[in-house]
Amino acid sequence: MTTSRRPAIVRARLEDVEGMKALLDDFARSGDLLARSRLSLYETIRDFFVLKEGDELVGLSALHICWIDLAEVRSLAVRRDRQGKGYGRVLVERCLDDARRLGLRRVFALTYRPEFFGSLGFQQVDKSELPHKVWQDCVHCAKFPECDETAVMRDLEGETLEGQVSAA
Repeated sequence: MTTSRRPAIVRARLEDVEGMKALLDDFARSGDLLARSRLSLYETIRDFFVLKEGDELVGLSALHICWIDLAEVRSLAVRRDRQGKGYGRVLVERCLDDARRLGLRRVFALTYRPEFFGSLGFQQVDKSELPHKVWQDCVHCAKFPECDETAVMRDLEGETLEGQVSAA
């Protein structure tokens, strides 16, 4: 019996953690992402979406709530041999849909690929606009205070699910 290779985005499950860790470690070794511990993945498993082709995990992303109106897209990764298929885009869009469903007004990311996020409607912002992120997470990072990532933000106000603008 063959498993379908059609990609599907689903909420991450505890059984996905080892595959998630392996994928994130690959990008951490190349300096494209910060490393995540297994403990961190288990603690934040509800933040994550995974993209699977059949039973094979090929991508992931997380939406982490930072404040009443603010969330972060983090840990976005697509297996290197599956890049260029639009998987990163659909993972971010899934996070944005989740943010809208929750009633969040703004979503940001810290990234080495601001042009990718720009293609999804994010604008570059100064990191000083993200004090909750800086004092919750960044102060514990080895790169603090000399962060070399670019901060990007998308304002969701007036958007409904799937990015549609509501008629107000």
